[in-house]
Amino acid sequence: MGELASFLPLVAIALLFWVMVVRPASRRQKAVAKLQANLQPGQRVMLSSGIYGTVRSLLDDRARVEIAPGTEIEVARAAISVVDSPADPTGPTSPVDEPEAG
Repeated sequence: MGELASFLPLVAIALLFWVMVVRPASRRQKAVAKLQANLQPGQRVMLSSGIYGTVRSLLDDRARVEIAPGTEIEVARAAISVVDSPADPTGPTSPVDEPEAG
């Protein structure tokens, strides 16, 4: 019984570590993989570097992201960490295209 009692705290610590660290990290990794698999052109995204842009086209493991009007960069699909807004079926709008109020 003495040996079992000495291993019990070790088992409790390992279980706590799994619940607090491993499981949430696994969930985050699955969520990011799902996000990257469901990317569509027209979505506004944030790259892991903090750059915002709009997805213009997708390849197997890469994406072309427009970061400014007429400026596109090619990034690894894995660099896309957040979808800021869903795809706009009407296409991107600029403040110039919107009617003025008043």
